[in-house]
Amino acid sequence: MTRAFIAVGSNIEPARNVREALRRLALDEVIAGISTVYRTPAEGRPGQPKYYNCVVEIETATPPRDLKFRVLRRIEKELGRERTADKDAPRTIDLDLIWYGEVVMKAAHLVLPDPQIARRPFLAVPLCQLAPGLVIPGSSLRVCDAAAGLPRDGMEPLEAYSKSLRKKWLRAGALKAAPRRRPLPGAPKSGVRKRVRSS
Repeated sequence: MTRAFIAVGSNIEPARNVREALRRLALDEVIAGISTVYRTPAEGRPGQPKYYNCVVEIETATPPRDLKFRVLRRIEKELGRERTADKDAPRTIDLDLIWYGEVVMKAAHLVLPDPQIARRPFLAVPLCQLAPGLVIPGSSLRVCDAAAGLPRDGMEPLEAYSKSLRKKWLRAGALKAAPRRRPLPGAPKSGVRKRVRSS
């Protein structure tokens, strides 16, 4: 099994859609961790409703492309996600595969790890909470160091909502409300990359 991390976001009925997305994800994969959910401003669109953002850790045997296009995209479609030319349009749900074990790949429509991790606090901060030992491949930058250097203006933690998600969807004995203090087995090792050929 591989540890993978999925960024979850919604600004259309977010409380309902994030919860429902996790319910559907749990039918396909083992949910091993749920970060704090943050209410965040819509990036570049101050007039839009605010987002609910979090990162979910799963244990999976599903290959990365299948995970993204057969599992996550299917859930998005089931929850009414409509993809348009406007990439910043409001959405019912956004499920992005941002990290998959030791895999480093750059293919059409799938780059791992997600290069936005080091630039977007709503990715780096919750990922750091779940996996403080992760190091961004090709650099010596730890995810937590990236998170520490990013502004958190407007990131409002929703602790009660986050707790309710963990209580409902984490497997017994896998509650991860507090950050880990040891590197994950799936964390990239210095100088080692596992490459996946693009199809």
